[in-house]
Amino acid sequence: MEEKNLTSETTTEETVSRNFIEVMIDKDLEEGKYDHVITRFPPEPNGYLHIGHAKSILLNYGLAKKYNGQFNLRFDDTNPTKEKTEFVESIAKDVRWLGADFEDRLFFASNYFDKMYEAAVFLIKKGKAFVCDLTAEQIREYRGTLTEPGRNSPYRDRSVEENLALFEGMKNGEFEDGTKVLRAKIDMSSPNINMRDPVIYRVARMTHHNTGDTWCIYPMYDFAHPIEDALEGVSHSICTLEFEDHRPLYDWVVTELEYPQPPRQIEFAKMYLTNVVTGKRYIKRLVEDGIVDGWDDPRLVTIAALRRRGFTPESLKLFMELCGVSKSNSSVDYAMLEYCIREDLKLKRARMMAVLRPLKLIIDNYPEGQSELVEVQNNPEVPEMGSRQVAFGRELYIEQDDFMVEPPKKYFRLFPGNEVRLMNAYFVTCTGYDTDENGKVIAVHATYDPATKCGTGFTGRKVKGTIHWVNANEAVSVTARLYENLIDEEKGVYNEDGTMNINPNSIEIAEGFAEPAIQDAKAYDSFQFLRNGYFCVDYKDTTDEHLVFNRIASQKSGYKPA
Repeated sequence: MEEKNLTSETTTEETVSRNFIEVMIDKDLEEGKYDHVITRFPPEPNGYLHIGHAKSILLNYGLAKKYNGQFNLRFDDTNPTKEKTEFVESIAKDVRWLGADFEDRLFFASNYFDKMYEAAVFLIKKGKAFVCDLTAEQIREYRGTLTEPGRNSPYRDRSVEENLALFEGMKNGEFEDGTKVLRAKIDMSSPNINMRDPVIYRVARMTHHNTGDTWCIYPMYDFAHPIEDALEGVSHSICTLEFEDHRPLYDWVVTELEYPQPPRQIEFAKMYLTNVVTGKRYIKRLVEDGIVDGWDDPRLVTIAALRRRGFTPESLKLFMELCGVSKSNSSVDYAMLEYCIREDLKLKRARMMAVLRPLKLIIDNYPEGQSELVEVQNNPEVPEMGSRQVAFGRELYIEQDDFMVEPPKKYFRLFPGNEVRLMNAYFVTCTGYDTDENGKVIAVHATYDPATKCGTGFTGRKVKGTIHWVNANEAVSVTARLYENLIDEEKGVYNEDGTMNINPNSIEIAEGFAEPAIQDAKAYDSFQFLRNGYFCVDYKDTTDEHLVFNRIASQKSGYKPA
C-alpha cells in the first residue's frame, strides 16, 4: 500500500506542467552545464517600463525563485543619448513594486566599461577585431543583403599592432565621431547578417548619466550584453524573440572571450495587448505632445500607469500566469487584464456606495430633519470584513440612469408609479419629478414604506429593482475619471497626416458623491463602487480637500477565462 502511494505521488510530481524554458533549465542542471541559476532583467533606461516588461521581470524572477537562485536588476546603459536618471529610478521602483527582489544586486553596464574595453583589446590581440574607417553608409553597403554575401572591409587586414594603436586613439579622443569603429572579425558571407563583422565599439562624444564624460567611445549592445551576463555569472539569459537572430553573435562573444561558464540565451515570445500603446517611442510622443499627463497617465499601460490606476502586483502576476510562456507571438485581449484585477480585488476591498452622475431623490413622506442609521456589509462575499453604519435621510442622490420618465420594457428602476428598494434601506415609490426650464429632470420625488426596512424580515411583497444611493446631507464630493482605450491600434497608431489616432472619448470626468466612509481614503486606496466598478484614489491629483478616483475596471466584463 505504501509503495502504491509513493508511486502515485511521484507520478503527480512528474506531471506538473513546466514551460519550455524550465525544461531547458532542468536539462542544463541535470547535465551539469550549470550548478546554479542566475537570471536578470536588463532594461535600457530610455523610458518607463510597460506591461510587456512586467512579463519579463516576473518570468526571470520566478525562475530564479523556483530554482533557489538569484535575480539581478541591471541597466543596459550603453547609449547615453536616450538615457536619464529619471528612467533609472522609475524602473527600479517598478521592479520592486512587482515584488521582484533583486536585494543588493543592482548593476549598471556602464560599471563594466573598463572590462569591456579590455575585452575588445583581447579580441584585437586574438586577431578577432579590427578598426574600420568605413562610414556607416559604406558599412551597410558592404554588408550585403539577405540573398547576397557581404564584402570584406578594405581595413579588415590591419595588423594587430595598428589596430591596438588606433583603438587606443579612439579611446583617447583622437578621432571625430563616426570616423572610426571597432568591428568583430567573423564572416562576411554568413547567412546571418548579424555575424557579418558587426560593429562592437563606436566613437561618440556623449555625456553619460553614470560615467559623465569619462568615455568618448561606447560599446554596442550586442557586444556589451553577453559580457555583462558573463561577468555577473548569469546562467540563463532570458530574452524576447527578436534577439533569436542575435544569439549566434551572443555565443560568439562569450566563446571568443573564453569565459569559463558562458551563459545560455533563451528566447520567448513577447506579449501583445490589444488596443493599447506599448511601444516606448509611441508613449514618448504621447508624453511629449501633452496628449497624456506623463508616463504614468492611467490610460497607458506602463507599470507606473497601471499602479496609479489601481492595478495590483497580484493582478499582474495572475495575468502573466494566464498568458503563459511560449515561443509563438500572440495578442491578448485587454479584457483579460481587467478580469485579473477584478479577481484580485473582489474579495479584498470594501463595497461602497457612490453616485457618479447624481440626481436628487426626495422622499416626501420621510420626516424633515430626521436621520437614521442602516447597516451595510463591507463585502457580502466576505462576512469577516464586517459592516458599517450609513446614515439614511429624506434627501438622497441616485444615479441619473436609475430614473426614466418613459422607460423601455424590462426597466425595473425608478419611473412614475414604480416601486424599488433603496439598497439596505426601504422600498420607495416614485410619485413625480421636477424639471428645469429646458425640460431636464433635476429631482425625483417618492414616498417610502416604513414597514419595508431592510433587515426587519419584511415579506409582504417583492420588487424587481434595487438601486444604491448616497445621503445628500452627508455626501462627500468626489471626482471620478472613467477610461476607454486611448488609441484604437486596429485603425493604426498614426493617421495619414502623421497625427496620432487618439480616441476623443478616452477619458470622461464625472463629478459625483460618495458616502462619508470614503473621506479618509489615501492615495492608492481602492474600493468597489457598487454597480460602477473598481476605483483607486489618484496619488497625483487628490488633495486633502478633494478626492479624485481613477476607475480601474468596470463592474462586469464579457471576458471569461478558458
